[in-house]
Amino acid sequence: MRAYKIGEYEKFDEIDIENIQKNLIKWYEKNHRKLPWRETKNPYYIWISEVMLQQTRVDTVIPYFLRFINRFPNIESLANADEEEVLKMWEGLGYYSRARNLHRGAKVIVKDYDGEMPDTLKEIKKIPGIGPYTAGAILSIAYKEAVPAVDGNVMRVFSRLFYIKEDIGENNTKKEMEKIGNVVVSKENPSFFNQGLMELGALICTPTSPKCVACPLFMECTARKLMVQETLPIKRKKIKVKSVEMELAVVRKDEKILIMKRPTEGLLANLWALPSIEREKNMEEGKSIRLELEENYGINIKNKKYLFEKQHIFTHRKWKMKVYSFELTKEEKIDDPEIKWISLQEIKKYAFPTAFMKILKNIK
Repeated sequence: MRAYKIGEYEKFDEIDIENIQKNLIKWYEKNHRKLPWRETKNPYYIWISEVMLQQTRVDTVIPYFLRFINRFPNIESLANADEEEVLKMWEGLGYYSRARNLHRGAKVIVKDYDGEMPDTLKEIKKIPGIGPYTAGAILSIAYKEAVPAVDGNVMRVFSRLFYIKEDIGENNTKKEMEKIGNVVVSKENPSFFNQGLMELGALICTPTSPKCVACPLFMECTARKLMVQETLPIKRKKIKVKSVEMELAVVRKDEKILIMKRPTEGLLANLWALPSIEREKNMEEGKSIRLELEENYGINIKNKKYLFEKQHIFTHRKWKMKVYSFELTKEEKIDDPEIKWISLQEIKKYAFPTAFMKILKNIK
């Protein structure tokens, strides 16, 4: 047994760490889900899967993962791909900065590491988009390095196992959790230990109604002994979602519709979309988007027709999207590669965020 102090609490003074390691690894061996990225030690595949799993459910990730590695089977193929194609393969997963960082990271690995994923913590954290958790997952699973991998699931397990009452939304708490991970990670089998913690958080030590009777760490869990497991972890209140009224335009020219690439920074950066803008307060409905097209792009339109409304929720924002159709009356000749007229059949060639795919699926 080892003692470790976090804040004012002695966390490990009565807990058998070796017993935790042994029971967790044994449980994982027998009970883990068979997932495609778990059937390999390929660090590239592990990297792709861990990035996809951020903010996304396992069932959603599986088909995306299989398609992605089928198209980009190794780091070199990803590095050499066009960003537009990478984003298209990511279409529907959201949080597109993840895809861009994967693409950037692959280029760095090819340029600076001869196409081989670094196998040390110091070097792997130099890759764009690879933070402490992803680094720990790759190093422990692919290279059997005793490095912790602390994500939201693991923080929940730790908060209950060691009775940590600090807010897990705070950076200081996360850093302390990573210190705990360094103490408890198995030196003999860090791969199964880290994956066991992740799986335990996903299947047993769930946010509500944890299945304590089925938990391999039942006898060691401090929160369970105190019968406060459902009050942990402590997490700050969620930021209220801001509601934003958006206006979108379906502008037709012959058999084609107008699409535009969004700005290089901000929400949904660099992705293709229908013309859109936040509605000006107290302005007639449909006028904000019409003025945007006419004044900023020289596209004159007529015959406004309201089509339908859709909603899309981002992390801290909800778009209420009102969609209007217009007919083109006049177009100034603008040589801009980020403005295109495409047929509905050509939509599949471009990467659109999920919010706009909801609209495109309803356009005939």
